[in-house]
Amino acid sequence: MRVLVLLGLAAALAACGRDQAADARSTAADAEAPAAVVEAAPKRWFISAANPYAAEAGASILRKGGSAVDAAIATQAVLGLVEPQSSGFGGGAFMLHYDPATQTLETYNGRETAPAAATADRFLMDDGEPMGFYDAVVGGLSVGVPGAVRMLELAHQDHGALDWAGLFEPAIALSEDGFEVSPRLNGLLARIPKLHQLPAAAEYFYDADGAPRPVGYVLKNPAYVQTLKVVAAGGADAFYTGDIAAAIVEAVTSAPNPGDMTLDDMAGYKAVKLEPVCSFYRAYQVCSMAPPSSGGVTLLQILALMEPFDIAGAGAHSVEALHILFEASRLAYADRDQYLADNSMLAGAGGLSSEEVIAGLLNPAYLAARAQLIDRASAALEVLPGDPSAYAADLSAGKWRNLSADASPEPPSTSHFVIVDGEGRVVSMTTTVEFAFGSHLMSGGMVLNNQLTDFSFLPERDGVPVANAVAPGKRPRSSMSPVIVFDAEGKLWSALGSPGGPAIMGYVVKTLIAMIDWDMSAQAAINLPNAVYPRGEPLLEENAFDAQIIAGLTARGHQMTERALNSGVHAVRIMPDDAFDGGADPRREGVWLTGEVEAIEN
Repeated sequence: MRVLVLLGLAAALAACGRDQAADARSTAADAEAPAAVVEAAPKRWFISAANPYAAEAGASILRKGGSAVDAAIATQAVLGLVEPQSSGFGGGAFMLHYDPATQTLETYNGRETAPAAATADRFLMDDGEPMGFYDAVVGGLSVGVPGAVRMLELAHQDHGALDWAGLFEPAIALSEDGFEVSPRLNGLLARIPKLHQLPAAAEYFYDADGAPRPVGYVLKNPAYVQTLKVVAAGGADAFYTGDIAAAIVEAVTSAPNPGDMTLDDMAGYKAVKLEPVCSFYRAYQVCSMAPPSSGGVTLLQILALMEPFDIAGAGAHSVEALHILFEASRLAYADRDQYLADNSMLAGAGGLSSEEVIAGLLNPAYLAARAQLIDRASAALEVLPGDPSAYAADLSAGKWRNLSADASPEPPSTSHFVIVDGEGRVVSMTTTVEFAFGSHLMSGGMVLNNQLTDFSFLPERDGVPVANAVAPGKRPRSSMSPVIVFDAEGKLWSALGSPGGPAIMGYVVKTLIAMIDWDMSAQAAINLPNAVYPRGEPLLEENAFDAQIIAGLTARGHQMTERALNSGVHAVRIMPDDAFDGGADPRREGVWLTGEVEAIEN
């Protein structure tokens, strides 16, 4: 996608005339005076990530003149070490990349795939009932073919500035020397009940008595050192073939609740580039990921459904604004659960293609009709998915009506980071192993994902197929929603994203409307209490809303639950003077850093 900045012709001609006159006046003086030496302004970079070690790893690459993609590789390598509960090379990711020099926005799909042997009844028991979520998660059955490494290599081939091998040096050094266990990592080790029952995880994360490594314990990972060195030397091929791939397959197939991944599945994995999904909210163009992410389309729907209402006038987190947010979310999530999946795998079977789904769900006429369903005074008693085919003659009604609602548990996890390099190139990347510590299996010092439980556990309802059913080679539906935003002139304005399972879209929307409608800084927008309506239940961040707000929403028909909503939004906003307005979510352990390029390596 190319984002074009249009200049007024008259203004451009006037500027040209002024420049020519100035040139004529200065010609004589220039002939007599020595040429002035103009020093180039220092090139500045930015990074916001969920862990200080990871942010510093990315910063170390940016200081050397590395690209945003170079820094993303270093950041992800360290996140897999210090925040293994959330992401790593045993999982997958989505990346948005913007290059201002070419005004090109690209998206990279590193979502995991189901093995070739996978079938639609993967998570059904003998009696036809779906497995319990935790029963499905732990072990090899839930592990998809990891996608992060292949995706990062593809992005590096397009946008890398430094040598691939050197990007792993921060993670290698930290794995060898050790890092201090953080409060968040320690707390999750204590709360995840089955992790210590898996031998590799038990040996690494717990002491001989089964107690989790304490806060401040210096944890080293020699197995991960070896994995990193092999990948640094041999690229992604060394991950997807050879000893690393064999060890992953062995871990998956020999585990409790074994899976069916093969060496051919590993070797055949491909990361792909997709067209971004983009739409306008107010004067801003918001861009995100296409399916198999449901996040991009869903958050764009929420914003479009809110746009007819005066959210700015209602005020930040007023009853009016929260009510509209809840009702817009209900409508968008109803569509999401019905239609969004890895639609590229469905088109050949007579199902909806990704292009049809995006065109239908983001059709302005359809969204305008859906927005009219929002009653400003009260919550709807029932919200159903819509029928976009009624608003476009070229959309087959039969395809839209032959799908049933998804049934995937979708717990919150994941990580997000934002990077801007010295040349202004931007990465917004969301990365995950799905549940906390993924499948609980480890191989090569890495936690392996449980991404296949993002598929619907029910392949059909009453004989009607579910779009997000398991199929060989298919990518499970995701909620990850990395975002890049452009202003009215097409100039980069912001980049952001969040972890949080199906609440991700709500966290991102909250941050966007806070910056756009309520003119908040990035950090203030992130800090704003979370209020989301992900799937059938309005949720408020516990102890964050006063009684008057809760009473007002209750009076409009919302029956809310207060709970910990641990978003992990990381964001940057580009100010008019090109300064960085950064933010990192205080609900996790994130930080943001900025500085100048100190030396450029060749």
